[in-house]
Amino acid sequence: MSEAPNIPGAALLQKGNYAITTLTEEIRADQHCAALLRQFHRHLLEEQQLPPLDAGALAAGADYFLREFIIGSRRENILEIPAERIRQFAGNWYIIRNLEPNLEELTDMLRGTAAFYRYGVGLNLVAAHSAGEISAECDKLGDFARRIEEFHAIRNDGFRAWDRACPLD
Repeated sequence: MSEAPNIPGAALLQKGNYAITTLTEEIRADQHCAALLRQFHRHLLEEQQLPPLDAGALAAGADYFLREFIIGSRRENILEIPAERIRQFAGNWYIIRNLEPNLEELTDMLRGTAAFYRYGVGLNLVAAHSAGEISAECDKLGDFARRIEEFHAIRNDGFRAWDRACPLD
């Protein structure tokens, strides 16, 4: 996670600070997200008593999903995503944007994302039902493993059919 400015804790809990309609708002949302992820990491270490490597893997996984995909690509509020974004990320975006997409790396990202949204429930930033739906999508590892295998097996003009099976839009 890159360095973020020192943002007061109260600002991290204001959902509007994650809304994006302009480049300035995107930068602000990214900075707030980075600071919230640092807080999440500390929570994993101190409150959940996770080993440092496990806490780091979860926070880094959530970081990639939130800052690269939700903020950077989708330009959406990280606290108001539909569960469908998980499938779009794991079943398409991650696969086509990485040189060697693999289930091990993707699993860390999805586990971190699910843990982040559970953490968001505790902060009253995310509704419990939304976090539950996101977590359920993150658990569909078999589906995502199949998508990775199918991607590697694409021949000739097979990309279009593969893409249509799990479109980004």
